[in-house]
Amino acid sequence: MGLGTVGTVGLFVGLFLVLIVLMSPAGLLGAFFTGLGMAVVIALMVTRDGDGRSVLSRASTRAGWFVSKSRGSNLYRSGPLGRTEWGTYQLPGIAAPTRLTEHLDSYARPFALLYTPQTKTYSVVIGTEPDGAALVDQEQIDMWVADWGHWLANLADEPNLEAASVTVETAPDSGHRLRREVESNIDPNAPEFAKAMLGETVVTYPAGSSTVKAYVVLTFTAAPRKGAKGREADEMAHELASRLAGLTATLQATGAGAAHPLSAQELCEVIRVAYDPAAATLIDDAHADGEVPELLWTDVGPTAAQASWDGYKHDSARSITWAMTQAPRGNVQSGVLARLLAPHRDIARKRVTLLYKPVDAARAAAMVETDLRAAEFRASSTRKPQARDTLAVRAAAATASEEASGAGLVNFAILVTATVIDPHKEQDARAAVDNLSATARLRLRPVYGSQDSAFAAALPLGLVLTKHMQVPSTLREKL
Repeated sequence: MGLGTVGTVGLFVGLFLVLIVLMSPAGLLGAFFTGLGMAVVIALMVTRDGDGRSVLSRASTRAGWFVSKSRGSNLYRSGPLGRTEWGTYQLPGIAAPTRLTEHLDSYARPFALLYTPQTKTYSVVIGTEPDGAALVDQEQIDMWVADWGHWLANLADEPNLEAASVTVETAPDSGHRLRREVESNIDPNAPEFAKAMLGETVVTYPAGSSTVKAYVVLTFTAAPRKGAKGREADEMAHELASRLAGLTATLQATGAGAAHPLSAQELCEVIRVAYDPAAATLIDDAHADGEVPELLWTDVGPTAAQASWDGYKHDSARSITWAMTQAPRGNVQSGVLARLLAPHRDIARKRVTLLYKPVDAARAAAMVETDLRAAEFRASSTRKPQARDTLAVRAAAATASEEASGAGLVNFAILVTATVIDPHKEQDARAAVDNLSATARLRLRPVYGSQDSAFAAALPLGLVLTKHMQVPSTLREKL
């Protein structure tokens, strides 16, 4: 009936309980009410909406949101006048315990190392400059896609790698980068007409234009092996310093462009602007004047933030985050996410994050075989199997064959965050994301009741969501 392992066990336990009540003094009437209660619970677990969420799951989300709101957990105030005792602008929610340090890799490049004590993981953020697919031959695009697939498959072989994520952010361009580039390369002996034309371009071109930034985050476990003691930041940085050179070099072959690890200052600027988009202009102005706005990790959080059922208000903006509930069906082309990743006029800042969790080779073999047996059982359990069941058998068999030939297995998810400066444009942003998700063949739903956590998870912080849940993800999948 669509139940998982835990749900099926609960069904048989309930049936056994009905038999016990039937033989007890309660008799037939007691057994009837016991069976009725069990049927109601099973119905709550089996009845699902279009996003695959059961009534029981939605009810538990509502109850959790009511408890959080009654406790005031959805409100955040920081700084000297905030509710916290230390008076800093610490990150809120699940990102609050993170600690940031800076080290040097084997190329003497500074890189930020982010430690999350709750999950005992270290994260490294790599900044990239994607080349894009414009004016590029399809043959080259196919090579990039193949190299990206190999790069993801090789993540399962990286020692102690817990998860990875890719964040593509589109935001308004202030024009300072273009001005610096033109002013540093203009020839003083050039004709006045050429200078005037370049000056007009610098003034008019940035109006309405956008900038696209991409970040790749790799998250490693602090313990070198299961049961071992977690490593300190210096010890972990010493190990990652020699591995970052190879990771960034192979990443460039996937079309990511020039890849370099982000320094602590760069990461602080990225997170500060995410929580307060109004600070982006101030930071760009400081860089245009040749100054570096020194930021500490305790200064990048919002001054005030408030999470609602379907939105998140933080400093000078309001954001809505969606999560993928269904991946595209059928064959997926290389440009399926092109419109979703592109800038949109109704969204001030848009962030699309792909979360990857590589599966090690030992577990991958057992998982694909289990999925194949389950698909075959569903298809053979009826005389006239549905077309979806038949297709599921083919897909499971193809996955098992590819895994047996050496392909990697990766669990993935997608988060989409739309940020607006003007509250009146929030409905336009919601409609825009709904339309863009349809072009990407994705089924998205707002992360109801957890907008603050979803907003932080979509940032390049390396947060592993499965380790922040009160109910383990393995148990949730088996209900």
